[in-house]
Amino acid sequence: MLVKFALAVAAIVTFAMVTARPAVAADAPKGKYYELRIYTAAPGKLDALNARFRDHTINLFKKHGIENIGYWVAVDEKNVGKLFYVVAYPDKEARDKSWAAFGKDPEWIAAKTASEKDGKLVEKVEQVFMTSTDYSPIK
Repeated sequence: MLVKFALAVAAIVTFAMVTARPAVAADAPKGKYYELRIYTAAPGKLDALNARFRDHTINLFKKHGIENIGYWVAVDEKNVGKLFYVVAYPDKEARDKSWAAFGKDPEWIAAKTASEKDGKLVEKVEQVFMTSTDYSPIK
């Protein structure tokens, strides 16, 4: 009898372990979905890249529901020529929808084409998707 009981408990515990979701994922509050993007500018093109963001991109991001958080350029030798920026969305689905619309926007296509008449502005794009920690001042 004791063996049957132990086997039943073991089966229930095993089932619970296999089917349960981690408490952190299930109980985590919904926050913004952040994206860090790092653009390595083509040689001599960082100023043109900054101008494109300043004059076109940030307003087009707003138009398509992409929240501008901040933009930075590196001052250390290791990262000179890179543009770092963070944007935010309500969630991943909103991010995907916003980027798809942004990429097809005729105003964006025209601005990109005009800014690259003398060559590509960006050699490499890196991206990291993030959510805020519970102790972050930015939620």
